Amino acid sequence: MEPKEFIPVAEARSIIAGLAKPLPPRALPVEKANGLVLSEDVFATRDIPAFDQSSMDGYAIRFEDISGILLLQGVIPAGALQQTELTKKHAIRIFTGAPLPPGADTVVMQEKVSAGPTEIRVEDRHIEKGAHVRLRGADIQSGELIMKKGTVLSATKIGLLAGMGIAEIRIFPPPSVTIIATGRELQKPGSALSFGQVYESNTYFLGAALEQTFIREVRALHADDELTIVQEKLAMGLKQADIVLLTGGVSVGDYDFVRRAADLNGIDCHFHKVKQRPGKPFYFGTKENQLIFGLPGNPSSVITCFYEYVLPAMEQIMQRPGQNKLFTALLKEDFRKAEGLTQFLKGYEENGSVSILAGQESFRLRSFSQANCLVALDEQRKEYKKGERVSIRRLPF
Repeated sequence: MEPKEFIPVAEARSIIAGLAKPLPPRALPVEKANGLVLSEDVFATRDIPAFDQSSMDGYAIRFEDISGILLLQGVIPAGALQQTELTKKHAIRIFTGAPLPPGADTVVMQEKVSAGPTEIRVEDRHIEKGAHVRLRGADIQSGELIMKKGTVLSATKIGLLAGMGIAEIRIFPPPSVTIIATGRELQKPGSALSFGQVYESNTYFLGAALEQTFIREVRALHADDELTIVQEKLAMGLKQADIVLLTGGVSVGDYDFVRRAADLNGIDCHFHKVKQRPGKPFYFGTKENQLIFGLPGNPSSVITCFYEYVLPAMEQIMQRPGQNKLFTALLKEDFRKAEGLTQFLKGYEENGSVSILAGQESFRLRSFSQANCLVALDEQRKEYKKGERVSIRRLPF
């Protein structure tokens, strides 16, 4: 395949979107499904509540017996396994969540009775028949559709599934990811630095960002600036993961080996440069259904390219549309840029207006800690005026 060179941002997005396919659905324990998406409808397997039950600590009675003395017949705690039928002119001590005994139709709160050792008198003159009783199926009925295919599972939804006794559900699985940081100058945080060395931060950022996206199967590798080593680590990543993210070595310098290593691993290159800043050298390839992204080594460029290209592809694979949407905001000040490149700028959006932050150079990371969005300025434009509406992508931090 002959790759496209120096393509517009919109074309790069379109190519990636056309190749990011959902993985085959699979079953997963409900406790491991937080943040993932249902691949099929879910129907209730039982009534909720599963039986008539008390919603209060009190006494189960027949409403017709509310006047006069009621003899105590027994006690029903929550979790009672045996049923005791309530007889006329009697009351049974009952607790919240306990099954309502046959013959009873009302529960009187314990604060609303005069109780002796063997009898009670109801003092609640406003009580109605059926008070403080949860009827079987009042919340959910067996066979009812409770969650549609495409539902994003939250903690409350997982609690509901577990409450119905559902232990396993089918979801669109998140992709597995291998991150490969290239560059012999990179050192692990906490180690001593020699002259010319820098701390490696890209795998830490990408790992944390993937965790926020509910992608949990992530491996990180390091490759020195040698073709055989990059080729070997990339081959290893392809054996491990659905998506491989490489950082650094993606340009055309003497020590940039990502493109050649990808070719040697049989990867089809779809493009290698994008008309954008930061992140002009940006590689995207595929091998069967695997996606391979070659990101620049500069941390600021990695962050930008991840949110603009990689994360949308992952959300598409996981069937989570709309989680990383584009918005618009009003520009707070005039701005000039170079023509011919889409420019992604660190911005701060508040109440529908956006400011472009200082410190836009690609080596500056501090401004990312202050930003809450990326502002995208069109490649064909050179000037923007205060009050113009511009495209922004909100950042999840």
